[in-house]
Amino acid sequence: MNPHPYDVVDISARVAGIVLEEGRGALPFRLIHGESLVAAAAWAAGEAGVDLLDQTVPWEALVEREEPLLLHDPLCPMTPPDFLRACAERAEVADVVVVGVRPVTDTVKEAHAAPDGGETLGAHVDRDALVAVCSPIVLPTSVVADLLGGPDARLPTTDFVALVAALRDRYGAARVVLVDAPPAARRIGSDADLQVLEALTDPR
Repeated sequence: MNPHPYDVVDISARVAGIVLEEGRGALPFRLIHGESLVAAAAWAAGEAGVDLLDQTVPWEALVEREEPLLLHDPLCPMTPPDFLRACAERAEVADVVVVGVRPVTDTVKEAHAAPDGGETLGAHVDRDALVAVCSPIVLPTSVVADLLGGPDARLPTTDFVALVAALRDRYGAARVVLVDAPPAARRIGSDADLQVLEALTDPR
């Protein structure tokens, strides 16, 4: 439906987005509730009002749009649209990078190099000090413009954990805000994870 000529259109509410399937093997094409993970992720982004773009779009074209950029991981296919939208709005209003995270529930131990070239396990790591990066990562307009320069500019990595580390190094931890994501946003790393997420998000 076209807006009435006297309606006020909020241009700042526009959000560009990319579903990053690169480097994730075949998992994005597994099925959840009868749809591929990448299709489910794209649907959620569309429902959130995100204008999805192809991953091959040149970075300078993203800069020219003058919009926040929402990066969505297809391995977090059931991330709710309202959470995606809230993250995008917070990123732009506060001019910060917003990252969806989940608490770590598995036991984590320190790993140390062994003399034989292998690894030995050390003390337990306090899980309260850890988070699991999920989705999305939202770059505000200012970061999209600043992140990289030159005609060959692109994201330094499509790995979400490595990307968050790179963003914290560049902009400082205070400008990279970690936001608690809902349980449905959990990341899939195996068939077992897929079964858990499918059961958790079963609409029946």
